[in-house]
Amino acid sequence: MGSAKEEISVDVLVIGAGPTGLGAAKRLNQIDGPSWMIVDANETPGGLASTDTTPEGFLYDVGGHVIFSHYKYFDDCIDEALPNDDDWFTHQRISYVRCKGQWVPYPFQNNLSMLGKDDQARCMDGLIDAALESRVANTKPKDFDEWILRQLGVGIADLFMRPYNFKVWAVPTTKMQCEWLGERVAAPNVKGVMYNIIHNKTAGNWGPNATFRFPARDGTGGIWIAVAKTLPESKTRYGEHSKVTKVDADGHKVHLQDGTVVNYKKLINTMAVDALVETMGDKKLIDLSKGLFYSTTHVIGVGLRGERPERIGDKCWLYFPEDDCPFYRATIFSNYSPYNQPQKDVKLATQQMANGSKPSSTEPKEGPYWSIMLEVSESSMKPVDQANLLKDCIQGLINTEMIKPDDEIVSTYHRRFDHGYPTPSLEREGVLKELLPALQTKDILSRGRFGSWRYEVGNQDHSFMLGVEAVDHVVHGAVELTLNYPDFVNGRKNEERRLVDGAQIFAKTPLALRNKGVD
Repeated sequence: MGSAKEEISVDVLVIGAGPTGLGAAKRLNQIDGPSWMIVDANETPGGLASTDTTPEGFLYDVGGHVIFSHYKYFDDCIDEALPNDDDWFTHQRISYVRCKGQWVPYPFQNNLSMLGKDDQARCMDGLIDAALESRVANTKPKDFDEWILRQLGVGIADLFMRPYNFKVWAVPTTKMQCEWLGERVAAPNVKGVMYNIIHNKTAGNWGPNATFRFPARDGTGGIWIAVAKTLPESKTRYGEHSKVTKVDADGHKVHLQDGTVVNYKKLINTMAVDALVETMGDKKLIDLSKGLFYSTTHVIGVGLRGERPERIGDKCWLYFPEDDCPFYRATIFSNYSPYNQPQKDVKLATQQMANGSKPSSTEPKEGPYWSIMLEVSESSMKPVDQANLLKDCIQGLINTEMIKPDDEIVSTYHRRFDHGYPTPSLEREGVLKELLPALQTKDILSRGRFGSWRYEVGNQDHSFMLGVEAVDHVVHGAVELTLNYPDFVNGRKNEERRLVDGAQIFAKTPLALRNKGVD
């Protein structure tokens, strides 16, 4: 570990110890060629994939993270870090949309049979119109809103897609592009939807995360703490003293909070790219980065005493498009692991009743306990009453029949994450196609959920591999598939490389990309 006010020189410096930075460090350590170092301003690695624990012992992730992977290399790395069967729980995704007092199985558009007859008719009218129009359309949709109308029709758009996506992104769908969607939205089979309505059937388990796994202990953050422990401590610097205060791109130097200067040949940056250019003091790039839009995420946690109610059951996460609650998604976090909340014999005092009234007794009592994690978005277009948000969310849980007014709340949690979602705005690609290459000419590869700002490759597996592939590009000149070809990596299970293939280099570009004209 370096001491204060020293000068260090490495071939590759990695800024940030979230999934992307750890992916880069993991690959650098595996190659064992260039000298390297990883720095992070937080004491604990994990970045936006971290986990907090309340004083009462309830765990909450930074939003709804689950592990489903497009990459065997990623699987191998986390299996190496958490190798035992009892390190994980595997779950079947059970998710619903709350609509007009009903729980509609996800995906919404495949389960219109749960709606009232008038809504069924309106949604089917829209689906049929959309199917007919898509046959003759000869142009691409100009924005996300037009994509929704072409794919799903006006009925589903008004009932679910428009209000839900505004609650998620905190911008109207008319201000978002649609190239990012890929596998994220189920294209409806109109005949199948009609069949289900007539026969009153439901359909489910669509999508890339129909099954997923979750760490048994320490939440999602525990994964990345374990991955970080596989790296040599001598090459890591975590904590406030390692905060990046200045990036001297011309001099290839990074200045840290404690006065340390790190000289580098190549810089892999995983902090938000708008924050990076601020530390560079490059006015042109700062102005360019202002064209990128993001939303802030509030994570709210509510810990309750009592058995998990039957109405909640084994649900995983739930979507809320309507305005009777501020949150867009609720995760039954206690369903992911029995260690996400205190054990039954732990005695906790009741802090309040769900309706806000004082409990009859504040004497600590035993459990059992269960918990709900909520997500609320915020932006300049969607302000949030932060002071009352926790109270409003608890009322929203009552409004949506998630909890009852007389439920005992034993723990609450509220944390605001300024950079929550990188918005696929209409302006995004124009900015990134100029900004990322401009940085690369300065030997800076900016990668990650906010480092390269592409939500469609912003999950944990993507983020990790953005770091791995950045290193392969630096060391071997390899193609960065995840950064440049999101649809390609999302369209298949990647089995091209394994962790044990340490020396493996791509000898040829995959055939699918050669067919796209990539060498």
